[in-house]
Amino acid sequence: MRKWLSVSENRYRSNKIKQEHTILSDIFPFLEEIAMMKTVKSIIPGRINRRKGSGIQAYLQLKYKTASGIKLLGKTSSSIQEVFVVTDNQDKTIENLKLKEFIK
Repeated sequence: MRKWLSVSENRYRSNKIKQEHTILSDIFPFLEEIAMMKTVKSIIPGRINRRKGSGIQAYLQLKYKTASGIKLLGKTSSSIQEVFVVTDNQDKTIENLKLKEFIK
């Protein structure tokens, strides 16, 4: 069973989500929902690291604010992926993520 979505031959952006790199399939639905938020300009998935499997459900964790938005970690039972959300209104975006219970 594949744990991530494959990268297209052409780097492209779909629904505000930049798909230049591999995206963990378990967190992709979260990213699609986040992309629909009016305060979000872009979502840039980053590096994927392995973690010890613990059988947890996929979730997002807020790390910190950045100059261009916020950094999240997408966590699954076996991997962690950095996710950068580009926004002009960090506080409103974080509030919306908490309201939708997307972040822990």
